[in-house]
Parts: sequence; structure tokens; C-alpha cells
Amino acid sequence: MNEAKVESMVWSLLDGHRQLEARVDREGEDYVVAFRGRKLRVQLEDPRAWNGSGAGKQSSGIAKITTPMPGKVVRVLVEVGAEVKAGDGVVVVEAMKMQNEMKSPIDGIVKQVAAVEGATVNGNQMLVVIEAHAG
Repeated sequence: MNEAKVESMVWSLLDGHRQLEARVDREGEDYVVAFRGRKLRVQLEDPRAWNGSGAGKQSSGIAKITTPMPGKVVRVLVEVGAEVKAGDGVVVVEAMKMQNEMKSPIDGIVKQVAAVEGATVNGNQMLVVIEAHAG
């Protein structure tokens, strides 16, 4: 399949003898892709800003820090029982020749460390569990 940008936010797709068109519109922080009578809402994220799973973005409860993509654990920055603040680095993972520091999204105590330096990890693999401070 070949594609070409027709105009801003419009793409023409050539699949054999068929020509298809996809439109992309911005709606707030989201994009809406219209293709063959269907619409799909899409959120784009900068992988450099990833800090764990969506469950970890809350200010209380438990945060499970996961890998955004396959890679290799370069450094483990915390141990079980360590106290962390939101934004503190917990693990450094190398993916696509870039080192990404996974950060704690909450203040809390490290309850589990599954990351091992030098280990290969899969996308969405759990690395660290942090429990928010009570209260």
C-alpha cells in the first residue's frame, strides 16, 4: 500500500487499483481519523514522556510502572522499601538505542521491583510497583 499526503491532514492511500482517502481532524488533545465512513479517536503520546501504565497516573493507590516498548534494563534506581516522590526515576530502560528513565507518577513506597539490570523486557512488562502513602 502506498500513501501520499494530499493536503494538510488528508492522506491518499493506494491499495492496488483502489484509491482511498483518510482525513485527520484535531479535537482538543485528540485526533479523529475518518476512513471509509468510520471515525476513530486517537491520542498521540510522546514516548519520552511515558512513565508507566495508565493506572499509575493517579495520585493515590498503587502505581505499576511498565515498559512502553521492548528493551533492555540498563539501571534499577530503587529497591523495595525505598520512598519515592512523583517524578523520581525508578528504572532506566534502553529501547531503540535511547535510554528512557521510567519515573514514579506518585509519592509512595516501593513495594516490588521486578526489573533486573541487563535483562531484556517486553512492551508493557511490569518493572516496579509503588504504593501511595496512606492519607
